[in-house]
Amino acid sequence: MISLFKILSILPLWLAHGLGWSLGWLVFAASGVYRGRFLANARQAGIGWRQWLGAVGESGKLVAELPRLWLGRPVAVRWDGAQHVEQALATGRGVVFLTPHLGCFEITAQAYAQRYGQTSHPITVLFRPPRQPWLRAVVTAARARPGLHTAPTTLAGVKQMMKALKQGQCLGLLPDQVPPLGQGSWLPFFGREAYTMTLSARLVQQTGATVLVAWGERLSRGRGFGVHVQPLGTALPADAVQAAGVINQAMEDLVRRCPQQYLWGYARYKQPRQEI
Repeated sequence: MISLFKILSILPLWLAHGLGWSLGWLVFAASGVYRGRFLANARQAGIGWRQWLGAVGESGKLVAELPRLWLGRPVAVRWDGAQHVEQALATGRGVVFLTPHLGCFEITAQAYAQRYGQTSHPITVLFRPPRQPWLRAVVTAARARPGLHTAPTTLAGVKQMMKALKQGQCLGLLPDQVPPLGQGSWLPFFGREAYTMTLSARLVQQTGATVLVAWGERLSRGRGFGVHVQPLGTALPADAVQAAGVINQAMEDLVRRCPQQYLWGYARYKQPRQEI
């Protein structure tokens, strides 16, 4: 499998995305469970078929582009909102980037690390290693790059992230990822209760970090990616649960901007697992 990943990593991005588009539609047609969850999530958000149709192929592109992003040559990146990053870094308070399962969330941390992280402001991303040993080795090696650190989903990882923020560094989190039981609260997401992490809110409240929302747009015809960054737009309440609700709303707003690249098949409303 590692050899296959290396072969796929040399493909031009347009070809990888073409194969991924086919993969996305194949899985959508073959898996009734996946298709049902995809459609149910889109309906819950009030998204019509004209808006979600493109997301079927985009979900496959998400998988197909990973070998290139992990092992291949750098891809083209266009920035929209880089001034917000530079203004936040200038405060010296640390920055928390919040990214939903929208577009290519792998590229946001990579692009930041390449442009800003190799000086004095590296970024740390929360990382749960894959269960498969061969894939764990590939992913761990791929993410070990200048300016980009990883933190495990453990108490030690939380302490690592807290330390990074206090040193004026950055974090990257996916706040719409379902956390383990006991590490979140049930809050509305597109009008339905979803188990939501409170970690991002607590990290901000305890460090005074600046919050930015970001997402990586997958450009057409393999032209690369557009990294969009903007301020959260509202101050987080002092209560962590209420703050997590504000973050959920911000993630909804981003998804509505580009529903054709949201990962509608993600099990956002699943029951949280018991951490072992």
